[in-house]
Amino acid sequence: MRFLYIVFAFLILSGCGKEKPNVLFIAIDDLNDWLGCMNGHPNALTPNMDKLASQGVLFTNAHCQAPLCGPSRASLMTGLRPSSTGIYGMIDDNLIRSDNRATGDIVYLPEYFKQNGYHTMGIGKLFHSHAPDSVFDESGGRYRGFGPLPEERFVWDGYGASERERYGRTSTDWGAFPASDTLMPDHQSADWTIERLRRPYDRPFFLAVGFLRPHVPLYVPQKWFDLHPVDKLTTPPYHPDDLDDVPPVALQINDLPMMPQTDWAIESGEWPNIVQAYLACVSFVDHEVGRVLNALNESKYADNTVIVLWSDHGYRMGEKGTFAKHALWEEATNAPLMFAGPGLPKGKVIREPAEMLSVYPTLLDLCGLPAYSRNEGASLVPRINGQDGAERFATTTFGMNNHGIRSDRFRYIRYEDGGEELYDKHKDPNEWKNEAANPEYAKIKEKLHARLPAINKKWAVHSRYTFQPYFVEQKARVGTE
Repeated sequence: MRFLYIVFAFLILSGCGKEKPNVLFIAIDDLNDWLGCMNGHPNALTPNMDKLASQGVLFTNAHCQAPLCGPSRASLMTGLRPSSTGIYGMIDDNLIRSDNRATGDIVYLPEYFKQNGYHTMGIGKLFHSHAPDSVFDESGGRYRGFGPLPEERFVWDGYGASERERYGRTSTDWGAFPASDTLMPDHQSADWTIERLRRPYDRPFFLAVGFLRPHVPLYVPQKWFDLHPVDKLTTPPYHPDDLDDVPPVALQINDLPMMPQTDWAIESGEWPNIVQAYLACVSFVDHEVGRVLNALNESKYADNTVIVLWSDHGYRMGEKGTFAKHALWEEATNAPLMFAGPGLPKGKVIREPAEMLSVYPTLLDLCGLPAYSRNEGASLVPRINGQDGAERFATTTFGMNNHGIRSDRFRYIRYEDGGEELYDKHKDPNEWKNEAANPEYAKIKEKLHARLPAINKKWAVHSRYTFQPYFVEQKARVGTE
């Protein structure tokens, strides 16, 4: 008996006797800062995500590691920067570890939880498509396209036949469709997740759901459009001469003929309609998030579950001349990031820069798991607890050797040919005036330049993105590892 008492006491003192918290992992595709809690757009209606932010910690200045779904998600799930892996474009989930010395033996985020005794489950868009085979104990599968499609597109079919033939056709379009939420893949993903939250488990779980909207096509049922009357909407700030002072590579990257251009949207009168459709999609996905959160609150897991909600990047809604992600400017890199759960402060807002790369180590920290030595990001727990007052930076990479560095006040961009941009966010929140050549900012620029990644891997063999002309040219020019 004395021996059993000693063993029990040892387990408690060592932390092994503590019940590990569950994890609810919510990924949202192409969600920019148009949430009520982030004040990104005056017409945003997101009560459920706003409520989650009020119940936990919101990072308003969080940035993706790549402004494109595939490399952003590969970075978060591996814990490695795109510049460390060469994954700059899209990549098949099952090929992330294939023929790549940087990722060949990497442990993905859900796998790390599985290796530490968690029952892992996932549905929807988590990696680029869904997840590599066998990553989850239970998989609800990949998304089935981006939802039902009308017989013909409503508005957008590409900016001319020549562009469609050369670059392909994206999913971009907008309009009220289909008739019911139940026809949307996101609704079905929420149903699957809710059912999992009603089950009993004999060990802690890691439950991941990846929602598709507001990724294009901007289709949701009419009732979500009705929440945002088009005649009452505000379009984002736009300066027609905005790009006159940016380097040539910036213009190459922003050359996206398959996407709607802002001047076209103004001339055609479609800009308010695109804004309405995006806001409608955001309100729809907020509703689905709310369904999942309500199910958690009604379950026996409500008090012992860490929640993380994040998006893979932002989305430009006419800023800098186009409607797309694909850039190193603020609207393309800034995205929501919030944590809630046991022991976390409620209603705390952190405005210093943070990286999505920190999701992996932060979840390990919050769940009391050993740190993973391969993580290149830093846990956000010390900052959440007010124990880390150091200046922070966020790095975003788009293609080989093109990087954006975000500090609390400045955005610095350095392109592969040495071209630079520098914006003073306090004086110029819209990033309209490039101060890179201004001698008054020379020391600031030097400081931010020192934060650029030292390693810039060539393109990974299986990573590509045919819709981005610059990517096609760059990969052909620099080659692969």
